[in-house]
Amino acid sequence: MKSSESTLTITNKRAPLGTGAPLLPSFRSRAGRARSISLVLLTLFLSLFGLVMIYSASNYAAERSFGDAFYYVKKQAVALFVGGAAMFGTSRLDPYLLKKFRYVILAISFALLGVIFLPGVGMESYGARRWINLGFMTMQPSEVAKFGYVIYAASYLSDHGVDTFRKIFAALLPGALMCLLIMLEPNMSITMCLLAVMAFMLLAGGVSGKKLLLLALPILLLVPLLILLEPYRLKRLAAFLDPWASPKAEGYQLIQSYYALGRGGLFGVGLFQSRQKYLFLPFAESDFVFSIIGEELGLFGAIGTMFLFGAYVFIGFRIASNAATRYESLLASGITAVVAVQAAVNFAVVTGCIPPTGLPLPFVSAGGSSLVSFTAATGVLLSVSRRGGNSMRTDHSM
Repeated sequence: MKSSESTLTITNKRAPLGTGAPLLPSFRSRAGRARSISLVLLTLFLSLFGLVMIYSASNYAAERSFGDAFYYVKKQAVALFVGGAAMFGTSRLDPYLLKKFRYVILAISFALLGVIFLPGVGMESYGARRWINLGFMTMQPSEVAKFGYVIYAASYLSDHGVDTFRKIFAALLPGALMCLLIMLEPNMSITMCLLAVMAFMLLAGGVSGKKLLLLALPILLLVPLLILLEPYRLKRLAAFLDPWASPKAEGYQLIQSYYALGRGGLFGVGLFQSRQKYLFLPFAESDFVFSIIGEELGLFGAIGTMFLFGAYVFIGFRIASNAATRYESLLASGITAVVAVQAAVNFAVVTGCIPPTGLPLPFVSAGGSSLVSFTAATGVLLSVSRRGGNSMRTDHSM
């Protein structure tokens, strides 16, 4: 069967399941190798940059609370080591193994989201149960569940498409159930991110804009109700509209973020010279680490950070467009979409473009579950890139 360009051949052949390879071994094209090397370097740079900024943002608070200025950095360094090993492992993994075990991965994702609500297992902090206490560390299941849904959706859409509403609902159902469990934690920020990724997966899968709009309308109508059901969300919305109306309450964090970004100017006050980290800005090492970046490295440092994420997203979508099969293309697109959506939401929250919500910046914010999940997912992108070529080949369904 000849391609439309008449120079490339579409084939059903692919590597056998379980075949491994070095981190950056033989590629089908020089461009593919260059993309993969760039992706590895970007991931490592963002993660190491995160260690530096976490130390800068947290050393004072960590010294006061734990007697160790490196408390958060040590935890993140361990997560980076584990995440690096996970990235190496998943880069050697045939993506079709993920497709073969998609239901197992989906079941594990739901199990992790469910055990949060078991007494003695789930940890509660600031009125939310979002973490599992493993004894030696904590784990946030929603970070894993996002990628579990992407694997399922890529598998289903590549096999069945989205030409009927029944197929669309089948593709969305696991994601909708995940959103319900995540909302019960409660965690509206991750819920909205997952909803955005679900919409993207449908678009990538070929759903028409008309059908997507029909599906989105009920969700858009539901959002105001979800805000009204939880008083704190309504207060956050009011603080977003006018943070100075409650400068010592709901508006406090956003105002402190403004102070940090404003104080940074064009070039910043200098690395490790932030003032807001001295207990003025809450969660400076995690959800609001971008504020400290803006304060210490200035506008150019903040734009540079955004550029690095833009480069990651660009490479991710290039890998997807050159993937060997439709399934791998959807898988790479979904992983890239998770990074893009979460980074964009974090930037928007910190700069006051959308109401405040707790959401870490991928690779950079403190949080072991987030770092391990994103580095492992990057390894899957590397695996897709290694197998990809200059032509799109049809899937060998499993």
